[in-house]
Amino acid sequence: MCARPSATRLSDSWLPKPGQTRLALCCAIGAALVFTVPARVWAQSTGPLTLGSAVQRALTANPRLHAARFDVGIATGKEIQAGVRPNPELSYEIDNAFGSGQYHGLHSAETTLQISQLFEFPGKRRSRVVAAAAEVDSSVLELEALRLEISSDTAVAFFTVLAAQHRIQILDAQIAALDRLTPLLQRRVEAGASSPGETARAQAAADLVRADRERSRTMLAIARRQLATLMGATVPDFARVAGNLARVGSPPPFQTVLEVIDTLPQLVRFTAVRARRDAELILAQLRPYPDLRVGVGWRHFNETSDDAMRLSFSLPLPIFDRNIGGIVAAQEARAKVQAEWATNKLALILTLGRAYETLAGAAREIDILRTAALPNARRAAEAIESGYAQGRFTLLEVLDIQNTVTQGSLRELEALMNFHTSVATIEGLTGTPLRLTRERTR
Repeated sequence: MCARPSATRLSDSWLPKPGQTRLALCCAIGAALVFTVPARVWAQSTGPLTLGSAVQRALTANPRLHAARFDVGIATGKEIQAGVRPNPELSYEIDNAFGSGQYHGLHSAETTLQISQLFEFPGKRRSRVVAAAAEVDSSVLELEALRLEISSDTAVAFFTVLAAQHRIQILDAQIAALDRLTPLLQRRVEAGASSPGETARAQAAADLVRADRERSRTMLAIARRQLATLMGATVPDFARVAGNLARVGSPPPFQTVLEVIDTLPQLVRFTAVRARRDAELILAQLRPYPDLRVGVGWRHFNETSDDAMRLSFSLPLPIFDRNIGGIVAAQEARAKVQAEWATNKLALILTLGRAYETLAGAAREIDILRTAALPNARRAAEAIESGYAQGRFTLLEVLDIQNTVTQGSLRELEALMNFHTSVATIEGLTGTPLRLTRERTR
């Protein structure tokens, strides 16, 4: 029999410090305990829905989050069970009975009452407990990661609804501007300055915008349902959402955003995964070492009415199965942890990078639209609409400039939505507010 094995150490340089793991665990447990208000309480809320209320409702009633909390309980139950020792066994045997001749009946029978206990090889139970405890830690960290994901998804859905509301307002303003042309067109037709075809053209333009508004209302209804689903509701139970979509700012350098990446629960959980794989490897190495079974009993001989003690010791011989394949699999699973950590880190950096570039590009686009494009378009619209009443511009020029103002406003709205959804994505991944500088509103 070979010497007792010991686990090979894995470099810790790629993993967060233990204190960071414990801090993340405490935060996750606190979050799981705080957000326990029944979902039906929120159904009684009135007034517009704010971002903070939407996120809190999602963290309370989201079904995915609710299901993930059970995983922590399941892992806790496995941890409890892993530390339980094997039960003793009680046996009763009758030998030399119900045969022929002198062994007929129970006259020559030998009865044995025995109790036996399995003693596991040292280290096996401890390895099971460590692996189960690591699974609990991993489940808690996965719950925290999911909580951040739900918060981010809810914020993105919230700003999608808010942007859809503003889009309808922009189209309402364009329809109102086109409707204001109708009396003026009528007077020009009566005066012979315009043909009746111009009235029909203006009405057609207004009808097309109304069609766009109906499509936008459909998009709003879909966005509202998505937000309601994230909050655990089957139908939207809020009238509208309220928030400041116009406020923007300059993001910090991307390297500042990446400073916290190694403390994120999406990566910290690999510390627990590594601990579990370590314990599983030790357990696989210990499996060939036999467990000792010890028994003690009392035997009665009916023929002579004598009694005697019975002692038994048994253990399997690891001749054929030494769990070589199980040890190789455990070693490979342990080595895979670092690759999984690196893969997840790269994926996080890529997601954060995409969101950051979208945010920075949207901020630059908004700056151009607000400082140059939209002011110039609005000034041109005022001049052309005023000149049209004096006969200096055609209806086509009026419709064109109004469409330019509307498209500019819609483009600004799209950039604002991209900006805020990117902020929500970054904050959801990092779990910390993104510090924007030079915040400004239109």
